[in-house]
Parts: sequence; C-alpha cells; structure tokens
Amino acid sequence: MPWFDLPLEQLREYRTGTVEPAGLDGWWSARLAEARAAAGPPRVARYEAGVYGPLEVHDVEFSGARGDRIRGWYLRPPGAGRGPVPVVVKFIGYGGGRGTPAEHTTLPAAGYAVLVMDTRGQGGRWSTGATGDPGGSAPGPENSTVMTRGIIRAEDYYFTRLFVDAVRAVETAAGLDGADPDRIAVSGASQGGALALAASALITLDPAAPRVQVCHADVPFLCDIQRAITLAPDPPYTEVPDFLAQNVDLIPAALETLRYVDCALLARRITAECLLSTGLMDGICPPSTVFAAYNEIRADKDIAVHPFSGHAVPPAHTENQIRHLRKALPAD
Repeated sequence: MPWFDLPLEQLREYRTGTVEPAGLDGWWSARLAEARAAAGPPRVARYEAGVYGPLEVHDVEFSGARGDRIRGWYLRPPGAGRGPVPVVVKFIGYGGGRGTPAEHTTLPAAGYAVLVMDTRGQGGRWSTGATGDPGGSAPGPENSTVMTRGIIRAEDYYFTRLFVDAVRAVETAAGLDGADPDRIAVSGASQGGALALAASALITLDPAAPRVQVCHADVPFLCDIQRAITLAPDPPYTEVPDFLAQNVDLIPAALETLRYVDCALLARRITAECLLSTGLMDGICPPSTVFAAYNEIRADKDIAVHPFSGHAVPPAHTENQIRHLRKALPAD
C-alpha cells in the first residue's frame, strides 16, 4: 500500500467535518444508565491454577449493555500479593475474542493486572471468543461482520452495545480484587483502539464512575467514520458502502447512526493521558481518520507515526507503550 492519504503536515492539522449530534452526552448517559440498572454482580473464578502457577488467572463474567453477560480474563502479576496494583483494561480487534490467557501475559510480567474484555458476537476469525450478542440474535461467538448490524437506529446499533460493554468493563475492573481503582488504563488496537478511546471518553459522563488515567489506542478504528467509509480500500469499513450501495433508502439513517459512535467526536471528552499510533500506509484505518480523533483530544497526548507501516503496529512500539505506562501510571 503506498501513501494514499493526506501529507503528514496536513494530517497534523486535519479536523473531522462530521457534526456532533445534538444532546450526545445525554443520549450516551441514558444508554449507560440502562446498563447499570440491569447489571448483576460479576462472577470471578480461578482458572487453571495448575497451568499458570504464580500467574493468577481468573475467568470473569460481568454485565454489559442492557445487562447482557460479557466474558473476560483477569490476570494478576506474579508475586503481587493481595495489595492493589494498576489495572489495564484490554480490548480486542475486529473479528477477535478474548483468546487464551497465555496471549495476554506481557503486562502482568511488567507488574500490571489486566482485564481482557471479550467482544460480543465476534471471536471466530483470528482468536477465540466466548460471548454472544443477544442484541443481534447471536447465541455465541461468530466469524461475523458487524458493521451494519442494527445500523438503521443508533439505539440498536452493534457498536452502541459494544461501547457500553467497554465502559462497563472499566467499571468492573475498578472493583476487582487486587485492582487499584485509582490506577486504571485502557488499551487496544484497531477496534480495540476505538473501544479504548470510547471508554475513556464515555466514563467521564458520570462523575461517580472511576477515572481512566491512561489510554493507549493503536491504529484506532471508528474514527471520522463518514470519511473512512469513502476512503478506506480494505474491510471492515467497506462493509458499509457495500451495504448502502444496495439499500439506498437507508443511507440517511445509517449515516446518522454512525455519528453517535464516531470516536473523533467522542474524543473531545477524554481526560486520560493518551498515546496513539498510526501507519501512513494503513488501508484499514487511514491515517487521516486516526488524526481526526487525535486532534480532538484535549488531554495530554502523543502519537507515534510509522511512515512505512500499514495496519500492523511495529513490535518496538510495545516497549514505547510500556515505557509510557510506567511513567504515567507506575506499578509498585
């Protein structure tokens, strides 16, 4: 993939042309209040102690959007004792699920607890899942495409439910045994990066909710969506124009729905210290869409620009993230 988007000097100044829906904060507050009212207590059970030994792993189930039960993993650092440690809520990319605990051991090795949120109705493409999407009539994980699931009405849209799940994951993490509710970070790549941005933004709507101190969002999806669906040459953004090319009468309703889940608009609410990344050859999440979100963030922030990278984050960036996390949110 060649450089196909704006030059870097223009990317640093680029702003989305999408207008924020009126009453967006109140609309999201209603979705979150509905989920909190329907929530039951989380279930936490030790998982394979004989396999993971000093790495404490728990199988977690908590209430997400509309009270739907969402699965996850909770990993605590070896040797952490019972004292509270910082916790990172980790979100997964498009098509993937929570996988196995062995896939999420880097941060516990560095002294951080991790809550990995499974992704409802996904987990059938490149990693395994364990959560269905009752709102989409999916009883279990799927090899699914979800960009147009419920797109005609924002209240019914798949990503509305998924964003609420992400906020509820942060709230759940704050109450887990051994997690420090005053030291919370979120992290993810692609779809997971969108969830990290959305959770960091939407958690601020409730003054009583826990705060996110650090947000790591790599090559984030669902930013400046109305530009992305006309620019990105690769899936999954292409699911939307493919659908609307046939369902022409639904174009206004679909574009209206997408405004409610656009992280370039939600990013204005973020108070966490942020580290984003983008690849200038990314045909899945074009760099201008990433900068559209980054340029709206008013909190302390930085962005790693990889000129010759596509949608894969260079391995060296992982060390940059750990370095950033240790500086912003030290582990004891």
